Amino acid sequence: MNPNDTPVKSGMVAIVGPPNAGKSTLMNALLGQKISIVTPKPQTTRNRILGVVNGEKYQIVLIDTPGLHKTDQPLNREMVRIALESMSGVDAVLFLLDVSATVPEKLKEEKEKEISEYMGQMQAPAILVLNKVDLLEKEKLLPLIGMYAGIYPFRAILPLSALHADGTDRLIAEILDVLPVGPRYYPEDIPTDATERFLTSEIIREKIFLQIGQEIPYSSAVLIESFKEDPEKQIVTIHAAIVVERTSQKGIVIGKDGRTLKSIGMAARKDIEKMLEQKVMLKLWVKVKKNWSQDERFLKELGYH
Repeated sequence: MNPNDTPVKSGMVAIVGPPNAGKSTLMNALLGQKISIVTPKPQTTRNRILGVVNGEKYQIVLIDTPGLHKTDQPLNREMVRIALESMSGVDAVLFLLDVSATVPEKLKEEKEKEISEYMGQMQAPAILVLNKVDLLEKEKLLPLIGMYAGIYPFRAILPLSALHADGTDRLIAEILDVLPVGPRYYPEDIPTDATERFLTSEIIREKIFLQIGQEIPYSSAVLIESFKEDPEKQIVTIHAAIVVERTSQKGIVIGKDGRTLKSIGMAARKDIEKMLEQKVMLKLWVKVKKNWSQDERFLKELGYH
């Protein structure tokens, strides 16, 4: 009998919530390794990313999603559509909120209504995860739990700190309580279904977010134009284009004497070598595609479909 066919607790779990709630940090904490890119900027995650958590008697397939927010931009609309679609056809939903982010009194009702609207689209049991509790004054936690309990009949409301992986064991237990018994969806040695090309483009994009200020990271995308392995020389040669919307942005990404682009490349290469466990030659360049984030065809080429 194939070990993957041995019945265990198994199922799909979507991680959803507003931008910057810590969804990618939580997924990486549950996996025990970095799959989703993480930056301090909101809306870093643009696509659905899958991670597989294996235990002796369970397999949890996590789906990290872009942040839920109101928007008219085509790229952001696609991101929200991806997140909302991820909530259907799953066995459970983790709805994540950043409890350290203070909401002005006049916006509280609007925020609660927005959360209620999202929850209304869920068919699977939902667990509310109150993230970043390490940044919250303790006396404020119980009133928050009471408030959210009144918005929706959550299966459980769990405070935790994804950054410090504090409270994740209890969350795993709550997830397992919901999951059905079935086969493992993936072999136990596969932490994600994402391709090495996709993960490479995400690593490069993370470094752009971390090293360039202003709005430029939101106007940039990464296309892997070639990915060649040379088993004899034990090296992977990667050619990647950073796509921006305006010529002025191209100059900023390149930087004086090419320093910014070089710095992005060095930081990305280090992480890509760690992921691939071999030497990497990374060649980056920048090209302009005017208003690419409004171009439906180009968004499909980038994998937003």
